[in-house]
Amino acid sequence: MLRALDLAEALDEGDITPQAVLELCAQAIAAREAELGCFQHLDLDRARILAARRPRGPLGGLPVGMKDIIETAAMPTAYGVPFYRDNRPVADAPIVVLTEDAGGIVPGKTVTTELAFLSPPKTRNPHDPRRTPGGSSSGSAAAVAAGMLPLAFGTQTSGSVIRPASFCGVAAMKPSYRLLPISGVKPFAPLLDTLGLMGARVADVAFGLEAITGRALRVDGQDFGTPTFGVTRMPFAGSAEPEAEAALRRAIHALGKAGAKVVDVTLDGRFAAAHDAQRTISLFEAAQHLAFEHRRHPEALSATLRAALDEGRAIPVVEFDAARSVANKARKATHALFEPIDVLLTYSAPGPAPLADTTGDPRFNRLVTLLGLPAVNVPGCRTDEGLPVGLQVVAAFGDDQRALAAAAFLEGALAVSEAA
Repeated sequence: MLRALDLAEALDEGDITPQAVLELCAQAIAAREAELGCFQHLDLDRARILAARRPRGPLGGLPVGMKDIIETAAMPTAYGVPFYRDNRPVADAPIVVLTEDAGGIVPGKTVTTELAFLSPPKTRNPHDPRRTPGGSSSGSAAAVAAGMLPLAFGTQTSGSVIRPASFCGVAAMKPSYRLLPISGVKPFAPLLDTLGLMGARVADVAFGLEAITGRALRVDGQDFGTPTFGVTRMPFAGSAEPEAEAALRRAIHALGKAGAKVVDVTLDGRFAAAHDAQRTISLFEAAQHLAFEHRRHPEALSATLRAALDEGRAIPVVEFDAARSVANKARKATHALFEPIDVLLTYSAPGPAPLADTTGDPRFNRLVTLLGLPAVNVPGCRTDEGLPVGLQVVAAFGDDQRALAAAAFLEGALAVSEAA
C-alpha cells in the first residue's frame, strides 16, 4: 500500500515529484484494475496535467479518490446506477474543493454500491477476489488496499466506511457527525450520512484529515499518553464470528503488553434501543431522499433496494419521531459512558470478508453511526487464510484526535505483538 504521510514528506523534501507519485498509482491500476474493478470513472490524463502544476498545500499533489456519490464537475457522478451514467454535476462537492485546496489531486471516482445501499458492486477484494470488499464504499477501500491510491473518501450511513476498511485491511475513520461537509454528496439518510477517509495506516488517515480540514488531528510523532480502553461486544447487535472474536482477544492482549488499561464496558438498554432505532431512521429517510428514483426508475433498481424503500415509505411518522427520540437519549448517555475511559474497543465487522454475493453485515457499526461518534478501523489482524479482520476504536463526540491517537496506539501494539 502507498503510505500518504511518507509520500507527503518525500514530496515536501523534493525526494519525489507529484508526477512520480501519480505514476505509482497508475502502475498499480494497470496491474489490478481489470481484476478488481475499483473505479467507476478514471481520468489519469487530467490527473497528470494537474500533477505537472505541482499543487501546493499539505497534500502536495497526493492522489485522493472520491466515492462516486460525491459530486464532481470535471467527472461524471453516477451514484452506482446506470440511469445516472452520464450525469455531470455543475459543481464540485465541498469536500472535493477542500481536498484540492489542500493540494490533493482527484484522478477518479471509486465504485459505490447502488445508491449507496447493499447490492454487491463489481469491485472485488484485493486479498481474495472471490470475496466482497464490503459496501457501500467498496471501490475506495479496495483501491487503497491494492496500492492504487494513498487516500480515498467513502461515506457511512450504517457501516460503509469501517466495514469495507476491515474487509480490505486498511485504516479508516468515520469522523464525528458533520466534521466533514456532506453537501454535494448524494443523500441516503441525512441524519446518519457521514463522510470518512481511508488510508494505509492510522497515521496516514489522521494526516489526510488534518490536511483537508485544518483541524489538529495528526498523531504521528506525538505522545498522547497511554489510553484506557473500554471493551464492549455489543451483544444486542448479535454475535461475532470466531475470527473477529480472536482479533479482539489479540488486541486486548497486545494492549495489556503495551501497558494500556483495558476494562469491560456494558452498554445498557438505551444503547440497545438506539441500535434498533438506526434502521427505522435509515429506511424512513431513504424513502424520502430516494423518492424520485423510486418513482421514476423502479424497474432499474434492485429488488433489495425497492423492498427497503417500500418498507421505509410504510413507516409511520410517529414511529420515525419516536426513533429519533430514542437516538437523542442514547447520545446524551454517551457523556457518562466515556467518563472512566478514553475510547471504546469493539468489532469492526462480524468477521472477515464474506463471498462477493453480499457486502457483509453492518451490525457492529449501526449504533456508532447513529450516535455520531468518531470511529477508526485499525488494521493489523489476519485470519489463518490471510484475510484482514479490523478492530473498531470509538471516542466521545468531538474527540476525533483522541480516537485517532488511541487507534494508532493499538496499531502499534498489534505490530509489536506480531513481531514478537
